[in-house]
Order: sequence, then C-alpha cells, then structure tokens
Amino acid sequence: MTQAVNTPRYGNAFQARIFWTYAPKLLSSTTAVRRVGFESGPRGFDDVWVEYDPSRGPLDQFGRRLQVERFQCKWHVGNGTFTHVDLTDPNYSGATTTSLLQRARDAYLSDQADGFASRIRLMTNHRIHLDDVLHKLVEQQHHTLKLDEFFQGSTKQSKYWLAREAWRQHLKVDEAELRAFCERLALTSVSESLDDFRLRMDEALHFYGLKPSEPGTSSTIYDQLPYDWLAQGRNEFDAKSFREACGDDKLFADQAPPPAKVFGVKSFEHGFDRLEARCDEVLSFLPEFSDRYLKPEFTWDKDLLPKLTAFIRSAGQREQRLRLAMDTHLTLAFAAGTVLDTKSGKIVEIEQRTRGGSAIWAADDAPVDTNWPGWTFSEFDMGTNGPEVAVAVSITRTTEQQVRAFLQGQPNIGRLVVAGLTGSASQCAVLNGTHADQLADRLANHLKDVRSIAGLAARPALHLFMAAPYSVAFFLGRHIKVLRPVTLYEFDFEGERGGGYVSSLTMAAGS
Repeated sequence: MTQAVNTPRYGNAFQARIFWTYAPKLLSSTTAVRRVGFESGPRGFDDVWVEYDPSRGPLDQFGRRLQVERFQCKWHVGNGTFTHVDLTDPNYSGATTTSLLQRARDAYLSDQADGFASRIRLMTNHRIHLDDVLHKLVEQQHHTLKLDEFFQGSTKQSKYWLAREAWRQHLKVDEAELRAFCERLALTSVSESLDDFRLRMDEALHFYGLKPSEPGTSSTIYDQLPYDWLAQGRNEFDAKSFREACGDDKLFADQAPPPAKVFGVKSFEHGFDRLEARCDEVLSFLPEFSDRYLKPEFTWDKDLLPKLTAFIRSAGQREQRLRLAMDTHLTLAFAAGTVLDTKSGKIVEIEQRTRGGSAIWAADDAPVDTNWPGWTFSEFDMGTNGPEVAVAVSITRTTEQQVRAFLQGQPNIGRLVVAGLTGSASQCAVLNGTHADQLADRLANHLKDVRSIAGLAARPALHLFMAAPYSVAFFLGRHIKVLRPVTLYEFDFEGERGGGYVSSLTMAAGS
C-alpha cells in the first residue's frame, strides 16, 4: 500500500523539479528560454515543455537550432529497464490504448504542423535493457538515436530491421516518415535521485533570485506549486506571467544574487541541463564530435584549440572576473586554463558538476585547510632510458594500471610519475575551488622539479593522463608555462577505440 501511494507522489515531484530547473531562467533576459509550460501541449509529452529564442536555442545532433523541447517525465519507485517493445506497449506507461511511442509521434507531428523544430524527450529513471537494440543506439551527446546505424541494411533478420519494422507497423508509417520522427526523439535515462533533482532545483532557484526550498525538510512547496497554478489555469509562462506568479506566492528572495556573465564550452551535452539555456555565450564543439570521439576530419590542435583560444580570450578581455560552465573533455578544460594562465590576472569561477548537481568553484572560494587531502607522489623507472615523463593523475579514479598498459612499446618514455591523493580515489575527493587550485599548483611545481632532476638542456616532454574534476584540469592548465612541452590523453570509456588511452592535444615548448 505504501509504495502505491508513493509512486504518484514521487512522479509528481520529479515532474515539478524538472519544471523548476527551467522556469526560473525566464527571470533573466540573458538566457535562451522564452516560455515554459507545465501539463500543457500535445497529450502524452506535455509534462514540461521549454520554448527557446529561435536564434539562441540549443543545437540538435545535426547542428540545427531547436525551438521547443517537450518532456515526458516517468519516475519509477523501483529499479527497472525498458526496451524498444515497451515503448509500443500502452501498459508500460499505465495507459490503455496509446503507447509512449505514439504519444511522442503525435507531439512531433503537432510541432511540425506549427513550424517548430522540436525535440521530444522521454526522461525516466528506468534504463534501456542491456540486451535491447536501443542500448547501443542512443548516443551520449544528445540521447538521440544513431540513425545511420538504426536504418542501415535491409536484411529482414537483422536486429535493426526487426526493431524498425516493429516501430513502423506500430506507427503505421513508411521508413522515411519513421526516420524523420526518430530524428526528433530522445531517450534520457537519469541516474540522479529525487534528492539530487531537489538540489539542482534549489541551485536554479537561488541563481535567479528565488528562495530555495527549506533545508532539512522532507517536502517542499515547489513540488506542489505547479499543480496549484495548473488548477488556477496558469500553466504556460513567459517572463512577465512567471514573475507575476512568483510574486503572488512571495517566492522572491530578500536579496537576489548579483548577476554573473556565464560563458559555456561544451564538447558533449548533459541530458537536459543544456548550457545554452543558462549561459550568455556558448562555444559548442558538438559538430566536431561523434559521441565522445573527435571526428577523423578534425584535430585538437588545428581545429579545436584556435576556436577555444579565441572564445576564452574574448571573454577574458571583457571581464575581470568571469564564470565558465564546461561540459567538455578534460583536454579542453586544461586548454581553457592555458588561455587564462596564472599571468593573466583574471579570477575565474568554474561551474563544477557534482553528484548532487553543480557548485560554483573559484580559487578564492574557501580558506585553506591543512586537513584537505593532499598529493602522494610515486616515481617509477620504466627501463627504457627514454628522457620523457608520463604522469598518471588519479583523483576521481585510479589510472596507473591503464597508463602502464599504454606505455608498453613507448621507448621515449623512461619515467612514470603516479600522482594520487591521500585516501582512495573518489568523485568527492576535491572539496572546493581553493582545494582544486591548490592541488593544481602543487602538482605543477612537483612536475617542474621532476624534470629539473633530469639535468637535460631541454625540458623532457610530459605525457599527461588525468582522472580528475575538470576544475583541476583547468587550474592545472593555467600553469602551462612550466608544463610545456606536454601531450594530453583521453581515455576510451566506451571501448570503441580499443578501450585505452588516445592522445589528444600536444602543446610544444614555446608554443
């Protein structure tokens, strides 16, 4: 009985907290969000929708501007999975006659008729079943389908053909119509808890001048308020009507936080927290990547670095203290730091994603505490007599074993420095911006000493392998003058390029 009661309550809270991560952005003229709706629009994908400024909306997987995103929010009390067949079964979503897939296509057709470029997104804490055809078809940048793979071949016994045929017959469409619809479909499996979504909601409320939910309480008015407004006929908001609604319910904080100009850089995309929705300017490298992999026609040094340098330098010229939001590979976070190096005189705030949402980190955000985890360094002779030095940085996870595997057959690398923190590797090991900056400073100084011991006329090259928060990578990049020459590496987490390290960016001495 308890679970039966909690299921709709948790589902309502999930939907409300998604609403509150977007709606407060209406209070700022600098975001791309122009209208937000709750329980309105095409039936079935009407839980929450967001309309963007047509000139500033997020880019889809083909580089086209989105004008509308529609969310169907499905929260399940227990763990579970779904398959491509479940999306055609009305019972999976608690309906009787219409499936989630049919609802999604109805929403797509409605937007097509209105001339809107939209994305239709299912958000659920259920995951795609590991054995289902969808599991490897959902790409990680946008959570959309890899259409070239899904629609490849016509062998009637292939898993892709069978899945396409099941969807095609269910929707009563031909293949061209199915592909056009699939271009707009996104399937997002969230791993955050409801408490995590509450933290994310509170961050949005605070940032845009609204009162966060009351700390230490098990419930919040924000979970119920959208439903109260719905009963009053207020469920579609622009900046004016949302400000009025918040004023009516006395939601504004006594003292709103000062506005901050936020610059975003991304090479991949968060499931629903897109940088365009909350940043003043965004540099997107999504067209240069396929999932987490750089496309073969692009290079880190000739294509990505010049664009990043120009963007960060322009931001630094206009702002003495600036904020960066980065959904990027560690290589790009490090490279951003090289532009705003320690001689630039700039104070940089980093929006650091954490397990509970995100936090604003800066080099001066906390007094130094001697009890914070510090570095432990180990050095190993690789037996090659090579002059170059590999550095395995293990903060969020251990890297030594994978780095040693990579170094096999690398005769130029003669030494390995393993840099870990006191205690075990952890996603929570770095505590704040001051801690991140302190760790970067001490690591740079240690590597400077390591290379000076070699006694060579020229600095031996560094090979940098990092598992760290991108704030640490950024602050380390600010020490580029003592780190050059250096080559950075990215780890192949998806296992599609051999499952090891792949070199990314090289910064030569004096470059």
